[in-house]
Amino acid sequence: MLRADLIERFRRDLDALTGAAPDMLAVAVSGGPDSLALLLLAHAAWPGRVHAATVDHRLRAESAQEARFVAGLCERIGVPHRTLSGAQPIAGASAQAQARALRYRLLTQWARAAGIGWLATAHHMDDQAETVLMRLARGSGLAGLSAVRPRRLEGSVTIVRPLLGWRRAELASIVEAAGIAAIDDPSNRSLAYDRTRFRALLSENEALDVPRLAAAAAHLGEAEQALAWAAEREWLARSSRANGAVTLDPLGLPAELVRRLAARAVEEVRGDGDWRRDKLAEALARIAAGGSSTLAGVKMSGGSSWRFEPAPPRRAKSGGGGAGRL
Repeated sequence: MLRADLIERFRRDLDALTGAAPDMLAVAVSGGPDSLALLLLAHAAWPGRVHAATVDHRLRAESAQEARFVAGLCERIGVPHRTLSGAQPIAGASAQAQARALRYRLLTQWARAAGIGWLATAHHMDDQAETVLMRLARGSGLAGLSAVRPRRLEGSVTIVRPLLGWRRAELASIVEAAGIAAIDDPSNRSLAYDRTRFRALLSENEALDVPRLAAAAAHLGEAEQALAWAAEREWLARSSRANGAVTLDPLGLPAELVRRLAARAVEEVRGDGDWRRDKLAEALARIAAGGSSTLAGVKMSGGSSWRFEPAPPRRAKSGGGGAGRL
C-alpha cells in the first residue's frame, strides 16, 4: 500500500501537466525501478484509468522475459498491458538512439490506437541533471540545455513526465516497499554509454548538485518557450509564401531568432523537419553577405529579404560565385 502523501503528491504533479486528472493515462513501463514506481503511483492515484505498455527492443536476450514480468505484474494489480516491438530487430550504429526513436513511435501509436491522449514516462530529476551535463558537453544550444521537457505533443498524444520533481532513490524505495524486485538492466552500469559516464560523474562530485542542475534546466526551458513564442510572432509578421517559396525579412532581428525563422523557412519549403541543421550557420553567413546557398534541397538567396525555394536539379560544379551546396 502506497503512502497517501506520495499518491497525493503524484496527483498534483500530473495535474500540473494535464490540467486535470485525465480520463485515461498510458504509462510506459520497462520493468526498471523508475517506471515501476510510475506504474504503482498512477494506478494508486487513478485506479481503472491506467493502461501500461512495455517496448521490447530485442537488444538483449532477456528483454522478452522482462516484458512478461511487467505483463504479469500489471495483471496482478488490474492494469491492462501491451508488449510492443518493432518489425525488425535494431541493428547497426547508434543502437540507443534507434531504440529511443522506436520506443516513442511504438508507444504513441499504441496510445493513439487505444484512444488515450496522455502518455507518461518515468524521467526523473536525476535523469534531468544527467541530460543537462551531456548536452553541455556536446555544446548544445538553449533548446538542448532545456533537457527533458515536462510535456511534449506528439501528434494527438501528449507525452508527460510527472516525475521530474522526484529523485531516483525515492522512486526505488517505493518499489522496494511494495515488495517488487525491479529489473536490473546491465547497460545502466556500462561506461560504454554517455549517460552512464555522466551518471558516474554526478555521483562522484558533490559540487554537481542534482536539484540545482534540474532547476537550471527548468529555467532554460522557460527561456526556450519565450523564444519560441517570439519566433512565432516574428514569423507571422515577417514571412510570406507564394508558389512554393518562402520570403523572409530578417532585418534587425537577433541572431537566434534569425536562425529559428530560417530553419522554419527550410521546413516550410521541404514540407518536413527531417534534415540536418549542422550546416545552417554556414548557409546563413553566405546569404547574409548577399550570396546564395543550398541546404537540404532548399535554395536560399540573400538580399534585402531572403528567399527560400526548392533547389533546382543538381548540376556539375563550376568555379567562382558566391553560392555553395551544403
